[in-house]
Amino acid sequence: MLNAEQCWAAVLAHDAAQDGRFFYSVKTTGVYCRPGCASRQPHRQNVAFHETTAAAEAAGFRPCKRCRPNEGSQADRHIAAIGRACALIRASDELPSLAELAGAAGISRFHFHRVFKQITGATPREWGKAHRLGRFADRLDAGEGIAEAAYGAGFGASSRAYEAAPNGLGMTPATRRRGGKGETIRFTIVSTWLGWAMVAATERGICMTALGDNRASLETELRRRFPAAQLQPADAALSGWAERVVRYITRPGDTLDLPLDIRGTAFQARVWRALQKIPPGRTATYSDIAAALGQPRAVRAVAQACASNKLAVVVPCHRVVRRDGDLAGYRWGVERKRALLAKERETTPAEAAAD
Repeated sequence: MLNAEQCWAAVLAHDAAQDGRFFYSVKTTGVYCRPGCASRQPHRQNVAFHETTAAAEAAGFRPCKRCRPNEGSQADRHIAAIGRACALIRASDELPSLAELAGAAGISRFHFHRVFKQITGATPREWGKAHRLGRFADRLDAGEGIAEAAYGAGFGASSRAYEAAPNGLGMTPATRRRGGKGETIRFTIVSTWLGWAMVAATERGICMTALGDNRASLETELRRRFPAAQLQPADAALSGWAERVVRYITRPGDTLDLPLDIRGTAFQARVWRALQKIPPGRTATYSDIAAALGQPRAVRAVAQACASNKLAVVVPCHRVVRRDGDLAGYRWGVERKRALLAKERETTPAEAAAD
């Protein structure tokens, strides 16, 4: 049953959060609206409340042309509209003009840019650039030559693909195509209280850490990640880094400031940087991370980025949980995730964890 006082308070506040939960009709205009409708405030004596659009229409009212209560929420309409614009970008070799994208979305050009960034967290140009990089990476992985892949992905010249690649691919196009060929990666596998830990690094920094039950499986995982790279035993520098990683696993409150060679898309890199800001002893939800990135609707993409993390503990994806507190999955085993969180709560001062 609807509470008339609460419904009226929502109407007075134009509370869009209540959209879909009830509708109100205005006797003098003959229309019904959403609570968040921006129309002029009606007089209370002319207002009635309805649980559904069908109930409002059965009472003789027609839908408001401003808030369109019979067409789904504004947020749903915006998501669908931006989805049409993104589909046009994906289907086009060149980035469509702002007018063309706004037309596909069915939104005025004046509002389109703002709505697009609100939904995707990027401008149309940035989104299009990320999409081209994704197509470029797929073509490189399929064995195409760099020039052929660049033009096929929509870059006007190979030089433009090279300019975009470091932040978007996490490596040069040539390195991506060769699966690490020509690179030297040093690695070591050490024992920890969680089992075995592997730490690998290029000349730029740590490129992979992993946890496992045995040494052989960890080395296999490294070779699968970099099938064409030259693997060598750890030198003194990497051995020192590995000791710090092991120490950090044992005492998570210590500082871990190591050079990283993070390889992923631009979006993944943003997610991983956000994970590094979660203090030991604390957790965040996928929704929290999405909101922190300014993309509150990108929860699924955040979860995928966490699942793609190749830097166990160093990039602490184990500190991300579901909204209901469930630990969800973990690349290196849910039990390890639970143990890591328990260790962090045990070794991190309560006041620091609460900051």
